[in-house]
Amino acid sequence: MATKIHHKTTFEAAKTIEPIFTGGDVSHNASGSFIATCVDEDVLIVNVQTGKVLCRIEGDGEAVTSLCLAPDLYHLVIASRSLSLRIFSLRPLEGSGTITAELTRTLKPHTTPVVSSAIDATGSLLATGGAEGTVKVYDLRGGYVSHTFHGHGGVVSALHFFETQSTSPSHAKTSRKRKSRGEDQMEVDDPSPARSIYLASGGEDGKIRVWNLAARKPSATLDSHVSVVRSLEYSEEQQLLLSASRDRTIILWDGRTWKQQRVIPALEVLETAGFLLEGRFCYAGGENGAVRIWNVTTGREVTPKQKPGLENDAITAIIPVSEDDAVLSIHQDQTMKLQSISALRDLGKSQSLEPLPVIRTISGNYDEVIDMACVGPDRTLLALATNTESLRLISIRDNDQQAKSDPPDGVESFGNDVALLEGHEDIIICLDVDWSGYWVATGAKDNTARLWRLDPASSSYECFAVFAGHAESLGAIALPRSPPTDGPALRNPAAYPPAFLLTGSQDKTIKRWDTAKLKYDQSATEPQTGTKALFTRVAHEKDINAMDVSPISPLFASASQDRTIKVWSLEDGSVTAILRGHKRGVWSVRFSPAGTPPISLPDGGSSGARGLLVSGSGDRTVKVWSLSTYTCLQTFEGHSNSVLKVVWIPPADSKPKDDDAGEAARPAQAQSNDQPLVASASSDTLVKIWTPYSAPDSDHLLTTLDNHTDRVWALVAPNSYPRTTTSSSAASKKHSKPQPQTYPYSLISGAGDATLTFWRDTTLQTTLLASQRATERIEQDQLLQNHIFSKNYREAITLSLALGHPGRLLRVFENVVNSSESRKETVEDGGDDDNGSGGSSIMGSKAVDDVLASLDRTQLWQLLENVRDWNTNARTAPVAQRILNCLLRSYPKDVFVEMARDRKIGAVGGETETTRGRRNAGSGAGGMKGLLRALEVYTERHYKRMEELVDESYLIEYTLREMDEVAGVSAAGGLNGPLLANGHEVHDKGMDGDIVMV
Repeated sequence: MATKIHHKTTFEAAKTIEPIFTGGDVSHNASGSFIATCVDEDVLIVNVQTGKVLCRIEGDGEAVTSLCLAPDLYHLVIASRSLSLRIFSLRPLEGSGTITAELTRTLKPHTTPVVSSAIDATGSLLATGGAEGTVKVYDLRGGYVSHTFHGHGGVVSALHFFETQSTSPSHAKTSRKRKSRGEDQMEVDDPSPARSIYLASGGEDGKIRVWNLAARKPSATLDSHVSVVRSLEYSEEQQLLLSASRDRTIILWDGRTWKQQRVIPALEVLETAGFLLEGRFCYAGGENGAVRIWNVTTGREVTPKQKPGLENDAITAIIPVSEDDAVLSIHQDQTMKLQSISALRDLGKSQSLEPLPVIRTISGNYDEVIDMACVGPDRTLLALATNTESLRLISIRDNDQQAKSDPPDGVESFGNDVALLEGHEDIIICLDVDWSGYWVATGAKDNTARLWRLDPASSSYECFAVFAGHAESLGAIALPRSPPTDGPALRNPAAYPPAFLLTGSQDKTIKRWDTAKLKYDQSATEPQTGTKALFTRVAHEKDINAMDVSPISPLFASASQDRTIKVWSLEDGSVTAILRGHKRGVWSVRFSPAGTPPISLPDGGSSGARGLLVSGSGDRTVKVWSLSTYTCLQTFEGHSNSVLKVVWIPPADSKPKDDDAGEAARPAQAQSNDQPLVASASSDTLVKIWTPYSAPDSDHLLTTLDNHTDRVWALVAPNSYPRTTTSSSAASKKHSKPQPQTYPYSLISGAGDATLTFWRDTTLQTTLLASQRATERIEQDQLLQNHIFSKNYREAITLSLALGHPGRLLRVFENVVNSSESRKETVEDGGDDDNGSGGSSIMGSKAVDDVLASLDRTQLWQLLENVRDWNTNARTAPVAQRILNCLLRSYPKDVFVEMARDRKIGAVGGETETTRGRRNAGSGAGGMKGLLRALEVYTERHYKRMEELVDESYLIEYTLREMDEVAGVSAAGGLNGPLLANGHEVHDKGMDGDIVMV
């Protein structure tokens, strides 16, 4: 009989874009290629070139106050408000592109939080500065304090190790003194003076102290700043010490005399500074949000033409990245900008630079993803509304797609920021994209809507038009879903704006804007304004939350907090239908894609050919409506909180390329490749997948997706967009049509936890894999039955262990034992033992004894686990005791001792096909100890039960004896043979008959 395969719809989180920086301290290695950042209480190690997270270290429950990454990337030091200082050893994990972090030591160096820390260039010394003004130096490998310096009157805000080759005065005096005494061995001058290690520390009192680690005392105290010292760095080539302060100045100190060589007025509060290109230039960043560079020799700024940014643009750190010949600036809005400095190498003393070009922008945190859409002609860009007034574009180009074809200019690798479109004066609430992908509309709290033109091929991202007219903030916006039938807008959609724009506002009105009259002018520098609305309708009694345009008919729908959905005519703005049924406000509404088949109704009818409408509401339900009868067909219940977004997922290609073998194994929903699914996102942090085409008595919920920790606001199905193919040739333009897309991700979800999850539909793969496993299991089961029938005990036992079939393995041992008992009775009755098992076999068969005596360590562990389970049941305990007896007699105790020491056996050896994913309470020594303890306890229990049975047999003996005496039975008869009780023979000759005890 064939095994029935249970088909299940499955999705997997193929990729995830998570926050990599949420504020706090940042540290880097010597080259700047790797940085350590804070994400809440956790610490991440990130590759600057790719933005990939290489390692994540969980926090200790308190905020991180200081981070320090060793220059050689071997150690990471984390200090937190809990006053603990954790030192981690970092090792790259070969073949995986990740780094493993092992906690080597936890210290409590100060009585107050550690505010600053530094590691020297050799990676052997660690310096920490506390809020109480103490500086301590540790041997990083030994973990002990080597120096303690006092002198700062407040918080130690900056630390920096450096080395010099100048001979110290004390060393010179000692040499002269020894030379005057006539010591010949000291008279020879050392042509290469010894290098001295110094530590510079800056405090909130504005003073800088230079400590000589060899002399264990300060070499100089530099007192010139009048505010907190935020940055220190030494240039060995220039022999200069740079200090930057919040007093808006940069001071260069002579490393030989410790006197001021130059004071550079920055005229802004500085947070970071350092040297570039062997000390020829110095950089600084602060409240203005721009990376500024000065010539060290002349003190002249070489980047003067920079406009100050906003308050959120302030720079908190700048990291030189030597491999890219660039600097990475980290801003207060948690973004990172990689800017090129290659033009500095050939810059003359009197020349200036334009603002540094931005090579790459990395978003450390998207904050809260409110809405999103796949944009661009090939839909490889994702437009995000992230609780800010800017529209963010990131690349979602898959690595496989990038390998097959070169990406257009301006399109970065997966997850990288492409552009940040600014123009709105308040938070963007909603956005939508037209059928071509070239035009995106946004609505914001500033009561305006904006139409953006996107052309990734030319890296052109600009605001095309501004629409003003609503009295309150916009909550919904929509653009055409279907392309025009013909004309220049179909052939060249990038040059022609969409035919219309729909907006809905908190002022309870909807507007249709006439965008067809707008003309695209490539030379225009300002967005077009003054567009009038074709019609304005008072649509609802409360806020309008969502709008959508039908792809097959001139209709659009609006959803409101007044618990209703209204279907409107695009031509004149008249109400076509009002859908009532939700008990709370409706958050989302979406028309079904073109070609959606009708739903079969329980009464034998169908939903009609005009399509479907799906809605999600605050009453925690999803409803499917018919556009033919405008009635509710189905209601999906399952969410525990408000449903915030609903989308249709187009049917996936159910047949993999070059694979016709698995047609019979495909699920029914996969074979019906024209039935779309419904995805819903909720405040309960879950995404659920539904099918409206299941039988009325079956569950409509297919699966639940869980990868977020906050409410899920946004959903998008990339395959629901048509693909626009354009070409400059007239022939290709003539045949240019929207084509269906095939993306590796069926669904993208964005949530309030600043996380984007890219879901891949794995239903077909899961079904094929289940079918393959079922086929293999059937074949192996049949092979096992053949071995059992043929009494090939070695093959039967080892195959049962490999397949993880303890039940069949038990039956094999029970058959052997029962057969031996039958043969024993036959021999006692005068028959012959044909199998020749004799009485020397423990299990009843010499062949089985030999198999049990030749198991490897993994098989032996698996069998002991099965014996432990069998021994807990009184019915199967006799067989378990026989097996245990055989094992203890067949293997010396050294074997079990070695198994107890081998941790791999307990962790991996017991894993089989049926126990995959299940682990024991312990492994290695702990696992063997627990296993033997379980065997001991239940064996003692069984022994005690047998003793009680023997004791109870005396009552039977006594009762029978008394019965015989009452009946007058002669005492000449008696029991044949001795009785065993508690190890002693008991002979009773006063009773007749046989008593058989089991």
